[in-house]
Amino acid sequence: MTKILTTDQIRALDAYTIQHEPVASIDLMERACCAFVEWFIKRADTSRRIGIVCGTGNNGGDGLGIARMLLARGYAVTVWVVVGGKPTADFEANRTRLPGNAIVKMIADIPPSTIFDTCDIVIDALFGSGLSRPLEGIYAAVIERINAAAAWRVAVDVPSGLRADAPSQGAIVQAHDTVSFQVPKLAFFFASNAPYVGTWHIVEIGLHKGLLQETETNHYYLSDDDVHRRWKPRARFSHKGTYGHALLVAGSYGKTGAAILAARALLRAGVGLLTIHTPVRGYAILQQAVPEAMVSVDPLEEYASTLPSTDGYSVIGVGPGLGQAEATVKMMRKILETYRKPMVIDADALNILAAHRELLPLVPPGSILTPHPKEFERLAGKTANEFERLEKQKELARQLRSVVIVKGAYTSIASPGGIVYFNTTGNPGMATGGTGDVLTGILTGLLAQSYTSLDAAILGVYLHGLAGDLAAHDLGEDSLIASDLVTYLPPAFLKVSGRKP
Repeated sequence: MTKILTTDQIRALDAYTIQHEPVASIDLMERACCAFVEWFIKRADTSRRIGIVCGTGNNGGDGLGIARMLLARGYAVTVWVVVGGKPTADFEANRTRLPGNAIVKMIADIPPSTIFDTCDIVIDALFGSGLSRPLEGIYAAVIERINAAAAWRVAVDVPSGLRADAPSQGAIVQAHDTVSFQVPKLAFFFASNAPYVGTWHIVEIGLHKGLLQETETNHYYLSDDDVHRRWKPRARFSHKGTYGHALLVAGSYGKTGAAILAARALLRAGVGLLTIHTPVRGYAILQQAVPEAMVSVDPLEEYASTLPSTDGYSVIGVGPGLGQAEATVKMMRKILETYRKPMVIDADALNILAAHRELLPLVPPGSILTPHPKEFERLAGKTANEFERLEKQKELARQLRSVVIVKGAYTSIASPGGIVYFNTTGNPGMATGGTGDVLTGILTGLLAQSYTSLDAAILGVYLHGLAGDLAAHDLGEDSLIASDLVTYLPPAFLKVSGRKP
């Protein structure tokens, strides 16, 4: 797993590396500058005019080191240093290392609106990740000028003004790209910070690997290797009973499509047997649309009301297209009172829980809940910001002894033990109706096959996003629809398994 560390933890890693490698602080800064420059020169040639905006702290020292290295490679560079605060030792050291031909300009007052007009690229090295207050005065004015520049804006480590571990206020650089050192910051994973972070990239700077491995954290982000280790290959002598019998409770009049999407994804996720419980109106549609599944028909025409015995099912997935009729609420209550194995709970089933909070303690331990942000708000209450929402997500997972997934660009997966995993697959093309139903099917199919709830959640969310990425590669994001994810789920499984299509 790749760790997401706090500012204090990164600072401790820096100090430990300096003491135990050993390496001088200025030489560790040199590594960071070199890593940034190696990333940068692959994306910008020497014809581009570069402006580097520096503070007088260590982030500004990074900016000065980057300027020196780019000048040595033939780039046209202008450095602006914003006057204020006592310069750090490493800033001063890098200032003395600048060559004689370096153009360095001081900003001691509110700069003119045209200050960066000659720049094709503006590199932000004003403030680093240690910032703990909103930026005001001259700093806010400089950031306003940076954001107004018709240039490619690149932030060093973090965009200036953005707090790594807490909500941000005040002036913040709106970077197109952020090049972060060694590990990403928690703030990068929240939608509210996307206008500032842009696309983030990680470059290695050689922090002490031993301490990095030992440093404890509650936040991780997923990679191919992390997910591959959780995937279980099939045994030669296995049979359909080996891979579970799932019950999908889904669909109502006008929403049978949600049941179809979830059912097809559930089958593609590898379940051995599938039964769909749905109202009378959905019977003929599902028999034709999903011939591999059995259909249990509810007595009512338009919505589900009565569930037959749940004995013999490995898992129940409930919610897609279900509706919230009074009879459906009573059925949901009955399921929760009688079924004690893990469930996958989504969509209208979540809305029923939110409207009837006395049902929450009945959720079977080890279940997986899959709200989008609005559904989560209905379940857990409003929050002032995404940091607060993350803490509420952890608390809900702990209370229910279940996995709580909050869907988004970096879908977060909270375990009952308080560990959160951020997903890194998926794309904006998946912002379309029905993709959540597909995820419910994938998760239910994996849970039926005896994956733990956490492994099913991690593997399922990653596969769901990966299928979307593969579909977007072939079809484009604009035309993506939910059923494309089902189509691309097999190649996603092939890639995760190590057998690339």
